[in-house]
Amino acid sequence: MPIIRHVPSAATRLIAICGKCSRKLDGGFGPDGDKPLAKALKRELALPKPKHARLRLIETRCLKLCPKGAVVVADSAAPGSLALVPARTPIAEVIADFGLSEPASQRRL
Repeated sequence: MPIIRHVPSAATRLIAICGKCSRKLDGGFGPDGDKPLAKALKRELALPKPKHARLRLIETRCLKLCPKGAVVVADSAAPGSLALVPARTPIAEVIADFGLSEPASQRRL
């Protein structure tokens, strides 16, 4: 029988974004509304490579909720609930709602 191995990870939080919902919306996020939620969040948060990131954003297959005009998001910081993020929601608002760090566009240099 194979042995289960546990490996260290820098990640302390995982956000799973439904890929099927994202595809149905054909983008819907970002400044022009043409990017999937996962890609828009990754770009705005300017996350390091996944190996070193404390926050992991993962696009999954289907989370089996399938709302119209929204994307389903599961957050490890909020077990027992799923978030429905409507299309065209500003990324800064999504970041604030999930309590993530401030967007790169609002950081002081």
